[in-house]
Amino acid sequence: MALTATLAACGNTATEEKIISKSDIKVKDGLMTPENLWAFGRLSETQISKDRKKIVYGVSYYSIEQNKSNRELFVVNADGSDKNQITRTAKSENAAKWVKNDTKIAFIYDGQIWEMNPDGSNRIQITNREGGINDFMYSPDNQKILFIADVKYGERTVDVYPDLPQASGKIIDDLMYKHWDEWVESVPHPFVADFDGKQISNEVDLLQGEPYESPMKPWGGIEQLAWSPDGETIAYTCRKKTGKDYALSTNSDIYFYNIKEKKSENKTEGMFGYDQNPVFSPDGKYIAWESMERDGYEADKNRIFLMNLETGEKRDLTAKIDMDAAALAWNPESKSIYFVSSWHGTTQIYSVDIQNDSICQITHGQHDYLSVLPAENSLIGIKQSISKPDEIYAINEKTGDETEISFENKDLLAQLNMGEVKERLCKATDGAELHSWVIYPPDFDPNKKYPVLLFCEGGPQSTVSQFWSYRWNLQIMAANGYIIIAPNRRGVPGFGQKWKEQISGDYGGQNMKDYLSAIDDLTKEKYVDREHLGCVGASYGGFSVYWLAGHHNKRFKAFIAHDGMFNFEQQYLDTEEMWFENWDIGGPYWDKGNKIAQNSYANSPHLFVDKWDTPILIIHGEKDYRILASQGMAAFNAAKLRGIPAEMLIFPDENHWVLKPQNGILWQRTFFKWLDKWLK
Repeated sequence: MALTATLAACGNTATEEKIISKSDIKVKDGLMTPENLWAFGRLSETQISKDRKKIVYGVSYYSIEQNKSNRELFVVNADGSDKNQITRTAKSENAAKWVKNDTKIAFIYDGQIWEMNPDGSNRIQITNREGGINDFMYSPDNQKILFIADVKYGERTVDVYPDLPQASGKIIDDLMYKHWDEWVESVPHPFVADFDGKQISNEVDLLQGEPYESPMKPWGGIEQLAWSPDGETIAYTCRKKTGKDYALSTNSDIYFYNIKEKKSENKTEGMFGYDQNPVFSPDGKYIAWESMERDGYEADKNRIFLMNLETGEKRDLTAKIDMDAAALAWNPESKSIYFVSSWHGTTQIYSVDIQNDSICQITHGQHDYLSVLPAENSLIGIKQSISKPDEIYAINEKTGDETEISFENKDLLAQLNMGEVKERLCKATDGAELHSWVIYPPDFDPNKKYPVLLFCEGGPQSTVSQFWSYRWNLQIMAANGYIIIAPNRRGVPGFGQKWKEQISGDYGGQNMKDYLSAIDDLTKEKYVDREHLGCVGASYGGFSVYWLAGHHNKRFKAFIAHDGMFNFEQQYLDTEEMWFENWDIGGPYWDKGNKIAQNSYANSPHLFVDKWDTPILIIHGEKDYRILASQGMAAFNAAKLRGIPAEMLIFPDENHWVLKPQNGILWQRTFFKWLDKWLK
């Protein structure tokens, strides 16, 4: 009653809407369906209290009927006891954080900062800022709030022609006018404001109105900013470039903003790749961040760099290992840093000692850890696998023993019969050992024959690990009677930098041979129906499907490509992140003396359409500004003109992903209808 009254007093109509809550769906025959996938609660954003005894986190629930989601907040003790849902509203609560010595939880609701008691009572709105707030952090003394808000970027048509307020045309005069799924008309900025405990005042733009992003789109959030323990300094990530310069460079830096002087200083000047996600040590003596060495290479080794704030000395803590590091978190004594890293198809939690750079692996097993934070007597991490979505676990740092504490999807998982997941090794054409994951149908019978799907990973530098996906879910493919093989072909992380870098400039080369080596090796098994093999993938995986369609020597009987690159010359001038094209493709197609680039363009899938001979389903989103929908349309048109059975699923309102529930179910139904038609 108190919650409803508070919302009503603020003029909020959310209580009149239908609340989306946890599904009580019943599973038929124990098998995964598209509807089951959208019934899972999607857990994210764990935050540990200052005393390290409690956790607040969010769970998103989806309504197929309403075609939207809603996010609620939960609190649980770090040992897994006393779990409580503390919000029940029709609009999402996001970015929850413990504040005011754990007496309050602050969060974003309807674009503004609110506070409430840890049990969800006494909700109070803190800000009423025009344009809203994206995320925030209280200062250590709770007397200031650092927040992210969008500011206008560039000129609108109405600014030039105020007498044409309804004109929809956009006048463009530089690059980076679009990004992933948006026309770039605003950028995020960090602001700091005074806070008297009830409201903010005297806000200051840390970028002083400059036209730069901080945090950086499209993935950056509040993790790209940090408060120093004394509250006198804010570290923020920024790539101080716009237009063509931005499109060509990944060179971001860590800046220190002095609260009293209201000035910024570049602390990573002379470091040329991505520098981002700063974290101050609890004792205030150090700052660590994620750093890449080379400008323009977004898949460079992700290192942990450490700076001594007294001397200014910088050093790479991960120089001894051939692995990436991410999701940094200090231990409470400021002696080591926890991080996650992928290796040979799984992602584990590690720690590095800042004095001697020694690395310790903490967790082991067939899973991926996405994050790690220190609690009172354990580490807290979010873990997933091919067979289980995200859940929160407490980890014993000394033994690596894990204890699940969230159990968000326990009831639904208990009804599902998952297929077995096994590692498989074979020899690639160059003699290298090639690792794959193989997922078998539930109740697999080795005396029967099964159709097989080759899964082609996107990226291209994306790990083929123990990932859980709500679209490319390997268990739902297995539940439909298919064996799936997911190779860790050349170009993926987790097998050393040389393995990852090999793919750049060789898109039609060794990684494609790796795919064929993996599927050929699996077809040696007597339970594989060699006459019914399919090949599927999205993004770089979609390109892989297009390329293999012209080079598979009649191995496959069906293809599915989602958001794939079809024509490389078209892609070079269609896309926006030119640093990616220049590094991975090698440069522009008009540079005839560039052998790497010319080799790339010679391997463009559209050049091999004359060899296409297999039915193909093409899926694309028209809001995908990374790989434009015209790529998919061109591939579909080519197939139809050649008389090849083809179908296209086009989404006018989806981007590089499929995010709406009903579109997601349509995707799955179309996907399996196509496979069943040609492989069963």
